[in-house]
Amino acid sequence: MPRLSLLIAPIAILAATVPADAAPGGPLGTLLLGHYTCETGGDALGPTGIHQPERDFSITRGSSYRTDSGRGIYLLTGDRVTFTSGPMEGQAFRRVRENFLRVVATDGRDGELRCIRRRGL
Repeated sequence: MPRLSLLIAPIAILAATVPADAAPGGPLGTLLLGHYTCETGGDALGPTGIHQPERDFSITRGSSYRTDSGRGIYLLTGDRVTFTSGPMEGQAFRRVRENFLRVVATDGRDGELRCIRRRGL
């Protein structure tokens, strides 16, 4: 066994000095807790936004969210939020700012829907 420990020590030191690769798409993160109210754009003659209550959701803790339809998990890598389970599974958003998300359309561009975080749950 003494020979094995002599081999393991240098490997452990080398492994500690090699930086870990970032996750594909950017660093992992979480959204701020709170309720996200979703809307589409309005027009100059009416309201600035048209609320889409069926698209609202709340970030409850860590990578968990809830809607009126149930609960699920999301993944935040870089500025991209992907809902990986639950009622919003498969939907993707781009984090524009800390409290502002924009849906990602099927072609990869920003879609019309935007979701803004309100404080509290």
